[in-house]
Amino acid sequence: MPEEVNRVLTDHCSDILFCPTASAVTNLSAEGVTKGIHLTRDVMVDVLRENLSLAKQRSTALTDLGLSPKEYYLATVHRASNTDDPAALRAIMEAFSRLDVPVIFPAHPRTRKKFVEYGIKPAANVRVVEPLPYFDMLALLSGARAVLTDSGGVQKEAYILEVPCVTLRENTEWVETIEDGWNVLVGTDADRIVAEAERAGGARRGHSARFGDGHAAARIVAIIREFEP
Repeated sequence: MPEEVNRVLTDHCSDILFCPTASAVTNLSAEGVTKGIHLTRDVMVDVLRENLSLAKQRSTALTDLGLSPKEYYLATVHRASNTDDPAALRAIMEAFSRLDVPVIFPAHPRTRKKFVEYGIKPAANVRVVEPLPYFDMLALLSGARAVLTDSGGVQKEAYILEVPCVTLRENTEWVETIEDGWNVLVGTDADRIVAEAERAGGARRGHSARFGDGHAAARIVAIIREFEP
């Protein structure tokens, strides 16, 4: 992925590296980076813990959309590999049309543009809405039966919130979500998307604090304060 090129370049010229997971430490070692590495866990856990209760208090997204918790899917599709490929985007939208509860789809402007370009008309159960503010997105994600996404960040947020995730890609940077059984890679195969979405309410293998305990920022600040170039 393009962002991985930037990550590798940045990692190799950095003095301090804050790793969100143990696998990130292993990956750096494999790339020859062994100094200045700190396993601090992930600041996203800090952010979610800080804001989840506020989101539930302040967001009216579920009420505005007439939704009940666990009675809808939340979808995001924006990666070029999906939106710039007519066959891929059509397969994803076909899969969404076959799901048994509403699919709430905050659509990126470029995705909406592709709907028009490819002549794709979302099915009646697919509710395409404008991109949402953070609190509304967090409230919808925490209440979803499952999330259907090609976003790296949403995969991780879903795991932290214990919401099953069906990833519309062939790979993921967050392997921990796969290992614990909360995420599954399905690509753009419509049948697989439907099957895994319908299975999403089943039992998970377990949940751990792989991404942290909500104190990653404090660890990072302490390390920076003690750093001497």
